Amino acid sequence: MPTRRLTRSRSKGTIAGVCAGLADYFGVDVVLVRLLWVLGSIAGAIICGVIAYIVAWIIMPEGSDEAVPVPNDRRLRRSTTDRQIAGVCGGMAEYFNTDATLMRLIWVALSIFAGAVIGGVIAYALAWLIIPNAEPVSMTPSGHASPMAT
Repeated sequence: MPTRRLTRSRSKGTIAGVCAGLADYFGVDVVLVRLLWVLGSIAGAIICGVIAYIVAWIIMPEGSDEAVPVPNDRRLRRSTTDRQIAGVCGGMAEYFNTDATLMRLIWVALSIFAGAVIGGVIAYALAWLIIPNAEPVSMTPSGHASPMAT
């Protein structure tokens, strides 16, 4: 079995492919990696996150973008059905298959515990911008859910 390598993604990257490469390596949605990177950057001072990204950009080789098998088809999206403000916590709850109220409590607790309520609000606003909205779902005549055509 060949050894998996951590590489930057050439085609799926937004800036340099670092987060997309990490997502491919760990088999998770790239939006989740981007969100965690932004949250980590805010918690550790934005400059540290930017420096860490630049260092990762330099250290990680560019990949060939071969198809990487994804263990499941889960994607992090903002919820269209369970949204209090923008569907961020509802979407995270759907992704992790847990209760949205628990996600909201964790978000608020981490913001207060870190003493960075303003940082928590900023992080939520950035998550709102980073995480794409889920496609609305409609029920077919047979009772199955399907994405609505736009």
